[in-house]
Amino acid sequence: MRRHYATIKDIAHALNISVSTVSRALRNTHDVNADTRKMVLEMATQLKYKPNFNAIGLVKNSTHNLAVILPAITNYYFSTVFTGIQEVAYSHGYNIMLHVTNDDAARELSIIRHLHLSSLDGLLVSVSSQADACTHFQEIIDDGIPVVFFDRVAEHINTSKVMQDDYNGAFEATEHLIANGYQRIAHIAGPEGLTLTTARLNGYLDALRKHQLPIRKKWILHSGFSQETGEKDMEQLWKLNDKPDAIFAVSDRKAVGVMLALKKKNIAIGKDVGVIGFTNDPVSAIISPTLSTIAEPALEIGRKSCQLLLQHIKKKNFIPEEIILPGKLIIRESSKRS
Repeated sequence: MRRHYATIKDIAHALNISVSTVSRALRNTHDVNADTRKMVLEMATQLKYKPNFNAIGLVKNSTHNLAVILPAITNYYFSTVFTGIQEVAYSHGYNIMLHVTNDDAARELSIIRHLHLSSLDGLLVSVSSQADACTHFQEIIDDGIPVVFFDRVAEHINTSKVMQDDYNGAFEATEHLIANGYQRIAHIAGPEGLTLTTARLNGYLDALRKHQLPIRKKWILHSGFSQETGEKDMEQLWKLNDKPDAIFAVSDRKAVGVMLALKKKNIAIGKDVGVIGFTNDPVSAIISPTLSTIAEPALEIGRKSCQLLLQHIKKKNFIPEEIILPGKLIIRESSKRS
């Protein structure tokens, strides 16, 4: 049987006051005295009253519903970002509707096309790595629904964005390898077209240029973010006559793939080939040897993204902000030659 929740009328009847007085007390308006408000709140708690956001939305043009679109939910990074989003959303009385694209551009477009915009106050998005156009998000914004991008952003859409410092993280990762004596450094990058892929590639390239080390096009491979793509990229690099002595991977999952491929070839990780990733996935501290990486502020990215979205919802002419949060170099065994 469906549970019955108390209404404003139930509170009014229990206290023998008017429905309008209860409503004003719950909204904390200036014309209700403190004693009455306290009495109403206590009775609301006693009767287990819950506000009806659908009814409130009809009056305030607000539904208290947010949609979140993620490429994946099973990996550490996105699940942590989502935790940060939840913290902020729930603390402000918002519900979350989660959609997962599985990194499929067609799936992403289908989700957007089937969103019930009338039941949404805003949208948080990390775009699919296969997406080559984001006009569907601009259409959402044009319809009056605020959109905030995080991590994987739509670069050419004028709205708020929250990202980690991909360029400086990649620069620091590459420079760390150089400082440990590696001279021929390859980069297994993310899919072309993503802002983070470009930023991490540029950080890698600029570190090599700073130290006047060779840049080889054949040492730069673009693919997905998974462990499997890391293994495949490593196999491709090892077919070259001019093999690298270190690898900077766009993600920890790819770096783990590299390490597994090296182990199969009985190549000593660290001593013979250095490896560094990007994320600080928990697996990086468990795998042997442990994986050096750039730690991303995933929880804070989720929090900041949701905070910005709520500001957009509250103030429709809110000026878009771009927030870039710093990462942190974590040095472990995979990048040490000793």
